[in-house]
Amino acid sequence: ARLTAVTNGGAIPDQFDYDVILQPEGLFVGSLNEDFAFESMPGDIFQLGNMSYKMLKIEQGRVFVEDAHGQPPTIPFWFGEAPGRTDELSRAVSRLRETIDQLLDQGQQIARHYLEHDLQLDPVGSAQLIDYLATTKAALGAIPSQKTIVFERFFDETGDMHLVIHAPFGSRVNKAWGLALRKRFCRRFNFELQAAANEDNLILSLGPTHSFPLDEPAGYLTTDTVEHVLIQALLDAPMFPTRWRWVTNISLAVPRMRGGKRVPAPFQRNDAEDLVALVFPDQLACFENIQGEREVPDHPLVNQVLWDCLHELMDIDGLKRLLADINQHRVQVIAKDLPTPSPMAHEILNARPYAYLDDTPAEERRALAVQQRRHLDPQTAADMGRLNPEAIQKVKREAWPQPRDADELHDALVLLGFVAESEIAATELERWSGYLAQLQQRQCATRLHQPSGPFLWVAAERLQALERLCPDSRAEPPIAALASTEAEDSETAITEVLRSRLEGLGPVTAAQLAQPLGLSAADVQQALLRLEQEGFVIQGHFSAQPTATEWCERGLLARIHRYTLKQLRSEIEPVSPADFMRFLFSWQGLAEPAAGDVALERVMLQLEGVSLPAGSWEADILPARLQPYFSSELDELCRSGRLTWLRLSTPTSKDNKRKNPAIKSTPLAFIFRPHLVIWRQNETTVPDGLSSSAVKVLDVLRQWGASFFDELQQQTGLLKTQLETALGELVAWGVVNSDQFEGLRALITPQKKQQRNRRRRELQTPLAAGGRWSLIRPPAQNENDRERLEHIARSLLTRYGVVFRKLLERENALPSWRDLLYVFRRLEARGEIRGGRFVQGFAGEHFALPEAVNLLREARKQQSDEQLITISSTDPLNLTGIITPGKRIAAQLGHRILYKDGKPIATNQSGEIEIDRHIPATEHWQIKNLLTRKHHPAAYHKPPQGPLL
Repeated sequence: ARLTAVTNGGAIPDQFDYDVILQPEGLFVGSLNEDFAFESMPGDIFQLGNMSYKMLKIEQGRVFVEDAHGQPPTIPFWFGEAPGRTDELSRAVSRLRETIDQLLDQGQQIARHYLEHDLQLDPVGSAQLIDYLATTKAALGAIPSQKTIVFERFFDETGDMHLVIHAPFGSRVNKAWGLALRKRFCRRFNFELQAAANEDNLILSLGPTHSFPLDEPAGYLTTDTVEHVLIQALLDAPMFPTRWRWVTNISLAVPRMRGGKRVPAPFQRNDAEDLVALVFPDQLACFENIQGEREVPDHPLVNQVLWDCLHELMDIDGLKRLLADINQHRVQVIAKDLPTPSPMAHEILNARPYAYLDDTPAEERRALAVQQRRHLDPQTAADMGRLNPEAIQKVKREAWPQPRDADELHDALVLLGFVAESEIAATELERWSGYLAQLQQRQCATRLHQPSGPFLWVAAERLQALERLCPDSRAEPPIAALASTEAEDSETAITEVLRSRLEGLGPVTAAQLAQPLGLSAADVQQALLRLEQEGFVIQGHFSAQPTATEWCERGLLARIHRYTLKQLRSEIEPVSPADFMRFLFSWQGLAEPAAGDVALERVMLQLEGVSLPAGSWEADILPARLQPYFSSELDELCRSGRLTWLRLSTPTSKDNKRKNPAIKSTPLAFIFRPHLVIWRQNETTVPDGLSSSAVKVLDVLRQWGASFFDELQQQTGLLKTQLETALGELVAWGVVNSDQFEGLRALITPQKKQQRNRRRRELQTPLAAGGRWSLIRPPAQNENDRERLEHIARSLLTRYGVVFRKLLERENALPSWRDLLYVFRRLEARGEIRGGRFVQGFAGEHFALPEAVNLLREARKQQSDEQLITISSTDPLNLTGIITPGKRIAAQLGHRILYKDGKPIATNQSGEIEIDRHIPATEHWQIKNLLTRKHHPAAYHKPPQGPLL
């Protein structure tokens, strides 16, 4: 419930969220939300933590309270029951899952189109839903529905296992199924389970003795016996005493009022417990004195409580229909052993206490031992849906003995039961044979020869059992077998020998176990089933492409899962700063420059809002990302009205009399026109110390609006050179700009170079071809600051892929990190970005786009190719001294930095080249050549298309 506290002097927070359940005492009044039920009256006092509160009123689902100043509570509170989802809604959820499951086979875009256009779902919500269901399908093989139920099993960090059943039938059916299964497991394995159930799945936390085929629990219950089993199960569940108190209250068997006063809640609970001891003594009886099942009396109150539990809180009829459909194969059951929980399992692992089917406290739940990992994409989920073959091979190598002397070989033969000579590697056979010869001389081991099988190396301690299993074999040389209890009968002998073999082989099939001993498959299968009943071995499909059911010792299988998770986790560990720089070079296109109008627009979108020296844009920044780069493409993008340039930051001057025109070092930014209101928040103030020519131009623009260069010259009466200087001065102050970049290019290009590169008519000045000049409009009042912050946060993610506080030190005109942090957290909560620690050595929270995380993982895996990349010191990726170690390089025109595999190794500052001392002298010539070589110069126009006439 959401509690709004009315304080007297600020004793408690003004507003806070608190998960609390106040169980109704009497008739149900209303529900605040789908999770909790609340009933109380104004004036009631209840306690939250160490504070007590007095209720004032309830309005629109909010409870208004005030500080009760330590008064004792007047109403009880405990975890209660939440209303379950209706059958109609459960069927609708199932139909939606089935539809999306089919559409995902055709592609995620088709599934998103269905949600956005057919169901009119918000694009952000549809994208998040499709990602969630696509990763689920990749991990489980199908999306669970009422036609397809998935049994999922995985290990936790302590080596115990958990069984999750994905069944979207609603909590009423799932609670009934979970309680009945819990009772069946208790009777089958003599072990009390922790269980929980919600609307879409249920979980059973297994112990060390539970081992069974994963699809076997689907047949544990039948329609004929499930109701009887469920009645016996619910008698121990917390729901029975809760419903009992409810029934006794409304039937007036336990009075709520006595003598005109309310009976205190603890007294009511005591009266209800005394009543059940009289009516139904077995419910409270000691288990040591109960033989068999509890006998349920035929009493109206007991019958009403059982009916309420079976038909209101749970749905026994729906469970019977489900079990019948499973038995008749109308509902498909899929079994999946996973190394880590699937995305849909996270909900039940983090279930609220009202979903618990036992009375274990929340802090003692076995599900807390499960380490949950976020699935980044369907491919990652598919990789995590199977055990790593390298982990399996590693465990096999670790489990198989590596003796260093005869004594260690003897221990290995005792532990493994025997070693077939064919199992020993050819390179190790000679060394092992020498150790065996020593053991043969000491009468500790021998070679067992079979008429139609391999030689078996057997220790004297296990020889008696092997001779019982292989009566036609003979020992070479004969030795005295030590007496052993495992050789009492063939059944015990084969069970114990296979137990020992499984401890050293890892996942193996029954045929592979039977082959060395020449046993029948039926005998081996029976022995494996006996071991499975003990919880020693687990059957399943563990290899990449298993040909038959495999069996693996429980401890070895848990180790395989740990190694699989360890490798998967290592792939998402924070990358080094050098790997991060290599990622940034690839992310912004420096590693593989692109070309064309689309590539230019993508680059400008990445660099939107970045203020860089005006001369560096076409000299260093764009040619480094686009090859070939044509200035006409930038002019066209500006001419179309989609992109504009301006000075975002107001220049500072002590005397406020700046008259210098715009030059190459003037910081300018490119912004797409729809985003001007977001990036330009502060209005530019016109300085008092403008030159007279600049004042004339400013007055004309205010009076006539946007004007061409020739029109400005006619209206102001200035000479061309005077007008150029005036426009440059206004640009430097961030007051005016033009609708093309060519005008700025003419301002910052020296006159001699203009004449050398001029490709226009002789009578036209460069500024005359720069389009219209206009005043930069004052920023509009953007009342929605949240949208502005979100756009800037998305722009930073687009620019860098991964964002954290240290990375933004060179950025200017940004909101505070605190404001951005709330936006990033909100985007993470919506599932649009990922949070975590992605780069080593940088504290605080990191946030990344999902596609950036995948590229980071690839950057880690890539082998060092000694890639050399040169950037200008004005480039936004000049992060030397910020991300990479070393001193910072000032952002000045002409300064350059050379990176090798993401590490800065040399710099060129004003012609002085500094090379890292660890670089060999043989590479110095190449480094100097790269630092002095400029990017390909920008061509002013695209080459003509087609044949020249």
